[in-house]
Amino acid sequence: MSLKAVLFDFNGVIINDEPLHEQLIEQILLGENLRPQPGEFRKVCLGRSDRLCLKELLTNRGRVVSDSYLTELIERKAQAYQKLWHEKSEQLPIYTGVEDLIYQLTSRNIKLAVVTGAIRKEVELVLNSTNLAKYFNAIIAGDDINTSKPAPDGYLLAVERLKELYPNTNLQPANCLAIEDTPVGIQAAKQAGIAVVGVANTYPFHMLQRQANWTVDYLHDLEIERVQKVLREKK
Repeated sequence: MSLKAVLFDFNGVIINDEPLHEQLIEQILLGENLRPQPGEFRKVCLGRSDRLCLKELLTNRGRVVSDSYLTELIERKAQAYQKLWHEKSEQLPIYTGVEDLIYQLTSRNIKLAVVTGAIRKEVELVLNSTNLAKYFNAIIAGDDINTSKPAPDGYLLAVERLKELYPNTNLQPANCLAIEDTPVGIQAAKQAGIAVVGVANTYPFHMLQRQANWTVDYLHDLEIERVQKVLREKK
């Protein structure tokens, strides 16, 4: 098997904005007259879609909300995210090694996609603001699927989308590599049949090492040639 596509998670892999999302989720809870709990965002929300995150947080507090109301909350959060992004973008850097890795991959004609629980308008805002949008061939966002990681649906859809865009590649999950920073993201990629690099931006190296195929402290530590060699040796 040869490496034909790399599928990036977004928050915690490309952009260091998870503290901002935690702040916005807490604001929503406070707006609902509910009190945020220490460590709850990390436990419930990291690596998962806003919809699943908010639904679980509200359910845990005895609130039953409709899908339409969840959509309203998500839209409210998205608007607040855009406002804060413009205020704090200089404090929310792209992670070290992301741009160099993107250049390495595109120079080898490896296709790139984003697979995330974040909503599309947030992803596009960041990628356009940082001039990275042109390198990604597809985006599978939280509003493209009805499930959330650790379900594999987002990754499977990304493979199908890239296969449709580039039919000559005959792309399969075994030709792909996912880059994730959370255990639920790693589970999602593996359930889709995709090898995973865990990058220790959010969780400790040793925790990801137990689950991912490769683990790195920083993306500039990832050796693409080594990954390609391992994939080529697989039958």
